[in-house]
Amino acid sequence: MIKDNRILLGKAEEKEIYLEPSRLTQHGLICGASGTGKTVTLKVIAESLAELGIPTVIADVKGDLSGMVKPGDLSSIQGRLNKMEISDYTVNGYPVHFFDVNRKLGMPVRTVLEEMDPGLLGALLELTDAQQGVLQIVFRAADDMDLDLIDFADLEAMVSYVHEHSKQISAKYGNVSSQSIGTLQRRMLQLKAEHGDLLFGMPALDLNDLYEVKDGVGVMNILECRELYAHPMQYACVLLWLLNEIYVSQKETGAVEKPKLVFFFDEAHLLFEKAGPAMQEIITRIMRLIRSKGIGVFFITQSPADIPDEILGQLQNRIEHSLRAYTPAEIKAVKQAAQSFRANPAFKTEDRIANMATGTALVSTLDAEGTPGMVEETKILPPHSSMITLSDEEIVKQMQSDHLYDRYAEDEDPESAMEDIIRLNEETEKAAEKEKEQARQDKLKEAEEKEKIRQEAKRRADQKNTYSRLARKVQRRAETELVNAGVRSARKFLKNLLG
Repeated sequence: MIKDNRILLGKAEEKEIYLEPSRLTQHGLICGASGTGKTVTLKVIAESLAELGIPTVIADVKGDLSGMVKPGDLSSIQGRLNKMEISDYTVNGYPVHFFDVNRKLGMPVRTVLEEMDPGLLGALLELTDAQQGVLQIVFRAADDMDLDLIDFADLEAMVSYVHEHSKQISAKYGNVSSQSIGTLQRRMLQLKAEHGDLLFGMPALDLNDLYEVKDGVGVMNILECRELYAHPMQYACVLLWLLNEIYVSQKETGAVEKPKLVFFFDEAHLLFEKAGPAMQEIITRIMRLIRSKGIGVFFITQSPADIPDEILGQLQNRIEHSLRAYTPAEIKAVKQAAQSFRANPAFKTEDRIANMATGTALVSTLDAEGTPGMVEETKILPPHSSMITLSDEEIVKQMQSDHLYDRYAEDEDPESAMEDIIRLNEETEKAAEKEKEQARQDKLKEAEEKEKIRQEAKRRADQKNTYSRLARKVQRRAETELVNAGVRSARKFLKNLLG
């Protein structure tokens, strides 16, 4: 609810509790145990942002935010409004774009694969440092070969190409072991089985579409995450990728009267549970710098203890619903949550955290000057829109009637690395066949030459043998003639002698 250009969250007794739009880029935290009212608080803030003309991106992990498009039931919330002494309260729906990475209950969310940070892609595939190094080599080789990595099929083809040419690739870029390639291929196969490959392709999401304002009302971009949430690492990486894309696409703005966009990251503990050092570095950098680009971020989780201290310290608008405190770990979490607020002398924060009714929260926000207010036990207003979840059929109908639908509905498949590698392999095979045929022809020619030489040698040998036989025959004939002449001479001599 908007009052005096501020977001009215609720009331602490008679005191009205506000969020200052100019301080939303200093980020926020909504936490509390399941069923304590976090979703209602998120809806109240998102609706107020819409009324201020501020678009939002909201991860919906339970599917219960789809009712934003329809007005709520005033009769069901009138009692709460009366107790809070709120009048002139209307119910209404809001403009919504539904998006879904899995392409079922929202328009497809795609990105060109080569434009994703390799470190984030490595985290999505849960790679070790060595395997991450191989992935970097795959990207570098594709870039040097002028191959476009657009969808997952391109990456699969490129990894296979690197594997088949590992000797040449290793000599140029560094060692590419068969073991690392094999693991990378298995992880890719697993991601594909979980439909993680659907994130990659064209047409890519145009981030400008997330900033739409319709008739002065900021559009809510609801990212359907029920299936995505079943794979926590995918969920964390997809939302971090989207937040990072929003961050890098915006120019510095400095201080603003109101943010250009606010991002709601539900079940935020998954991001930090799964984040390795590389992801943690990305998160910390984004949260430190994104405020200067006019973007606000709210993390929604169960306990402030789910958020690392270096991030928690940057979340200046804090809304804490009730926490359970039965186990030692839960009691410790309650104490940590209490310590994160500016104390109110009227009550003991630690005692209130574990004993609040549903729909009530401890709230500490920044005032217009940026000073943290004392924590107040606040009854949160009811939302203007419906709390009833749309059916799948209703969501699909809303999606198909969206003016963005035709832009994203159909996949585009331009020629890219896969087709180029297929063509390259075909050309290589043809060249190899040609080389093989040439080698066969050369071998036949060599054999023919050898045969000619052999035949010539044989002819010469035979000729030599013939000459030798004739010479021996002549010699024998001459010798015979000499012998015969000698015999005749001897006979004549004896005849004359004996007379």
